[in-house]
Amino acid sequence: MLPSRFLPLSLLLILFFNGVHSRSKFSLSSSSSPVSSKIGLGYRLVSVEETPDGGLLARLQVKQPNTIYGPDIPYLQLFVKHETNDRLRVHITDAEKQRWEVPYNLLPREQPPVAKQTIGKSTKNTITGSEYVGSNLIFSYTSDPFSFLVKRKSNGDILFDSSSSDSDPYSNLVFKDQYLEISTKLPEDAALYGLGENTQPHGIRIYPNDPYTLYTTDVSAINLNTDLYGSHPVYMDLRNEGGKASAHAVLLLNSNGMDVFYRGKSLTYKVIGGVLDFYFFSGPSPLDVVQQYTSLIGKPAPMPYWAFGFHQCRWGYHNLSVIEDVVENYQKAQIPLDVIWTDDDHMDGKKDFTLNPVNYPRPKLLAFLDKIHSIGMKYVVIVDPGIAVNSSYGVHQRGLENDVFIKYHGEPFLAQVWPGAVNFPDFLNPKTVSWWGDEVRRFHELVPVDGLWLDMNEVSNFCSGLCKIPEGKQCPTGTGPGWICCLDCKNITETRWDDPPYKINASGLQVPIGFKTIATSAVHYNGVLEYDAHSLYGFSQSVATHKALLGLEGKRPFILSRSTFVGSGKYAAHWTGDNKGTWDDLKYSISTMLNFGIFGMPMVGSDICGFYPAPTEELCNRWIELGAFYPFSRDHANYYSPRQELYQWESVAISGRNALAMRYKLLPYLYTLNYEAHTTGAPIARPLFFSFPDLKECYNVSTQFLLGSSVLVSPVLEKGKTKVSAMFPPGTWYSLFDMKKTIVSDEVQYLSLPAPLHVINVHLYQNSILPMQRGGLNSKEARKTPFTFIVAFPADDSKGEAKGKLFLDEDEHPEISLGDGLSTYIELYATLSQGSVKVWSAVQESKFALEKGWIVEKLIVLGLDASKRAQALEINGNVVEDGSNIEFYTSEQSYQQAKLEDGGDKRKTAMVEVRGLSLPVGKNFEISWKMG
Repeated sequence: MLPSRFLPLSLLLILFFNGVHSRSKFSLSSSSSPVSSKIGLGYRLVSVEETPDGGLLARLQVKQPNTIYGPDIPYLQLFVKHETNDRLRVHITDAEKQRWEVPYNLLPREQPPVAKQTIGKSTKNTITGSEYVGSNLIFSYTSDPFSFLVKRKSNGDILFDSSSSDSDPYSNLVFKDQYLEISTKLPEDAALYGLGENTQPHGIRIYPNDPYTLYTTDVSAINLNTDLYGSHPVYMDLRNEGGKASAHAVLLLNSNGMDVFYRGKSLTYKVIGGVLDFYFFSGPSPLDVVQQYTSLIGKPAPMPYWAFGFHQCRWGYHNLSVIEDVVENYQKAQIPLDVIWTDDDHMDGKKDFTLNPVNYPRPKLLAFLDKIHSIGMKYVVIVDPGIAVNSSYGVHQRGLENDVFIKYHGEPFLAQVWPGAVNFPDFLNPKTVSWWGDEVRRFHELVPVDGLWLDMNEVSNFCSGLCKIPEGKQCPTGTGPGWICCLDCKNITETRWDDPPYKINASGLQVPIGFKTIATSAVHYNGVLEYDAHSLYGFSQSVATHKALLGLEGKRPFILSRSTFVGSGKYAAHWTGDNKGTWDDLKYSISTMLNFGIFGMPMVGSDICGFYPAPTEELCNRWIELGAFYPFSRDHANYYSPRQELYQWESVAISGRNALAMRYKLLPYLYTLNYEAHTTGAPIARPLFFSFPDLKECYNVSTQFLLGSSVLVSPVLEKGKTKVSAMFPPGTWYSLFDMKKTIVSDEVQYLSLPAPLHVINVHLYQNSILPMQRGGLNSKEARKTPFTFIVAFPADDSKGEAKGKLFLDEDEHPEISLGDGLSTYIELYATLSQGSVKVWSAVQESKFALEKGWIVEKLIVLGLDASKRAQALEINGNVVEDGSNIEFYTSEQSYQQAKLEDGGDKRKTAMVEVRGLSLPVGKNFEISWKMG
């Protein structure tokens, strides 16, 4: 929840500037403008040596000091190392004293030499001239003024070039205490993705001259081109030379606020603190890039199976009877539902880890949870970081006793959120992590919740500046909007931390960086400034919460966090925050979702039907059709909005049943992608260019996406449309809702597909095998049903191959891995050759699947020659005789549209079903037949 959900940002700022928080130095004239004069002449290299571990260590000296944005740091230390075959690190810091960096215990990684370390003698000579060569990347430098290049070893392609010529609109390297600037030249046709969190109106691709500011902020996602809840200073660069693609990524690991200016031919970082800690990932495929990136920052957290079901939430489920009715109404409407959520409605006075004794009485809540748990449903509640200042509130009192709160002048920093006056836990403090774990444990003993939802953790504050609790008046009053500041506050401008010399484009309007958050001169554990650690708050809370939940019952944690940073995906899922029930927001949700897959947070989705205000019935139909295919699928609405559960409109209920029925059939596939994400980093929802990187036509596609490598989702995103224009890369695509409908193309095609109100187009690509089950009204029920394997061959080719995967495990076990007896992994294969069809499996760790008793009941093979009949069926080498329960069913497939080289549609293909099977999933099988 957040205050800006109800007020446009511009109105909030008017209130701010006209109120007690206005400040005379504020100006909307922009030092943040991308066009500015150059700052200084950069640095020169004065020494360079090789380190004992094979790195390169150098010293840089400023060429001509100046005082723009403060004095230059006179000497810098440069450390370069090929950390792996595909990862290069370039680290630049003050050579004389230690500077703030993202804590190494929070994001584990190699430590560079400590500043002031004497450069040792070379142990071996791998440096030839000014080049430092690795397996896939080459680092080279120019001494005066210092600049560096990162090149691809295979072809010499320049991936990063920090030099500045006279004609460039940016400076050479600038390194001051509160202002760091560095740039890179770029080819104009490079396609860039990332740099979030940001609602991008132009689609997934980074757009020249749009503002990209990174600083975690409680600003509603309806604000375009604005720094939102997360900070992910990483971009993927996709290039195409002669029809052959190569991708790489660049991470600047820095938690300070920054502006990034992309001009089309260059990209410039302007950062207000910390160090320049670059990591370059060589790719060359987009999947390679994400795998390499997550190998550094942490592979995505495994999610429990139920998390891939459908979730229902609302701010405003005032009492227990309301959520009981919601669950009952979903069951009556026969719409699948796995998880019911409550916002702060269950709390006593909006205080964390409490229950309202009147509206959510514990005995009745426990009885309700026993009931839903017995059928496999789950319950998740919200937790905000602000701990109410209240002498009778045990959570706060224990926090004071353990000294866990962020300080200002030695006292806990005072802020205001939903319960009124609050203090914020300092999750950089080990004592806070222990205290938080104890509070989570106490609450779990009170209410056995199944997951925690971390909101407001940018961190959000309804007030700005230095505040105290007012005397003689109630705060909050208990009436009117709960987000109006009622503390007595004064602005803080006396420090360079609260009023830095360079103003990032905070909130899209250059508001002070302490606006509606913790004062940036506040202090964390060990003297760390909020100025430096601000964007780490949600990340550090996720780490602490993950540890707390893991210690409870040994179950796999489920955490949803609004604020995120590099590495958050190792601990939490994400939703895209407060969106609007508009067609534009429906469209924007796809780009944000795809970006978070690149950021290493594959479990992501948006509030289905919009958080506020009221969606139209038509929009809600289209949104559940799309949202049923988000990795994280949740309907969530605002306190002041009308009810929007899917059963509220009969037409939306129909769309929900249709789309969610397919989602629940696809749960084995989604869960296997969850395993793949955890082991390789691969996103669950992917841009088309992940599977088709050589096709430039895919680089801008932001209205369709892939689940895994082969399921294409093409939603309706415009009002009043009953058709959808969709792009299809070359090959054969089969409609998942009607597998007799086929699209075959010899080149990239844009097709207009029928999409009446209750229809979303979802297609399966050739060469893949898709595991499905029958579905059900929750994931526990769906998971017990038999399997169907769908084999997709290229249409009417005489030869074909297809592959698939299936991962099964004890889904609440904390680890998601093979070898513990609690999981089974199955590789699926199929071939078509000279009329012979063969489908088989290779099972690893069969014990778990055999104990569960899962069976394959049906095999569907697509794209076979319709002029021939299936015959001579063999299973595991045995001929199936007439009279058995196993039967062939053949249906001719039709073409929605096809563009063929001879100008006509001559292909006739068939779908062959083998029904009546009863093959154990946990055993290797082989099925074959002839098309004769």
